[in-house]
Amino acid sequence: MHTHGLEAWKQPHNFLQDTSRKERRVLGVVGLTACMMVAEIVSGTLFGSMALLADGWHMATHVSALLVSYFTYLFARKKADSPFFSFGTGKVGALGGFASAIGLGLVALLMGFESIERLLNPVAVSFKEALFVAGLGLGVNLVSAYVLDANETDKASDPNLASAYFHVLADALTSVTAIIALLAGLFFGWVWMDAAMGLVGAFVISRWSYGLLAQTGAILLDFTQIDTAARIRTALEDGDIAITDLHVWSVSPNHLAAIVAIVTHEPKPPESYKERLSHIPGLAHVSIEVNACPGDTCKRA
Repeated sequence: MHTHGLEAWKQPHNFLQDTSRKERRVLGVVGLTACMMVAEIVSGTLFGSMALLADGWHMATHVSALLVSYFTYLFARKKADSPFFSFGTGKVGALGGFASAIGLGLVALLMGFESIERLLNPVAVSFKEALFVAGLGLGVNLVSAYVLDANETDKASDPNLASAYFHVLADALTSVTAIIALLAGLFFGWVWMDAAMGLVGAFVISRWSYGLLAQTGAILLDFTQIDTAARIRTALEDGDIAITDLHVWSVSPNHLAAIVAIVTHEPKPPESYKERLSHIPGLAHVSIEVNACPGDTCKRA
């Protein structure tokens, strides 16, 4: 029976960073977007603008997606110390981002269908009134993007925040396409521009959706981190040490776990091998199995 403390041999299993500030930002954007959504749907109905009405309904889908992002943060924080999560709730953000990416893909699909419908069945539009509301919607989207402040580092390290940011960009894009289409209709009578710009927006949003699906899917499916695995091999393998099993995967967007099995003629405590890996960024949880190899029976190829 151990009478001394075991803390020195324990490793952390919760890699969730403080998300309270991000929660407040996302919730603020939800409120702004919801208000603008109602304004655009009502205005689009009153002024006969399909572009404005479509933008409003797109905002409705994005409000739902932003709420997913908010509750993802909330759930991950509340359950951070739950024993049911082997490595904490770091992947909950990736799950929320994956769900939102699917939502983005559906928005792109709906935009494509709506644009084709408008090409076939153009409608009369109150251009000036609709332009004012579309401009207001664009302003709200730009403010929302500023509130989220998802710089390149944030987007790379937090798929949940990236998904919220891309939803806001998608809203901004649909607002821009609506404004361009309404201006073309007002000054040149090009009603077809509404549908054409909708197709362009659908293509761009589908690209964002694909990129986010690839990023979050890799985390959820435990893709091997090839670069880190190569660095582990370089740090450990030498003439006497051979790696026989190696797994490296993400346990959260900023943290990696590794399981390494080595064979050596002169086994040392696992801590000595972990020390060799201490310079590798992102390695937060490392398990090392050390096996003794008698004689010359375990030479590396």
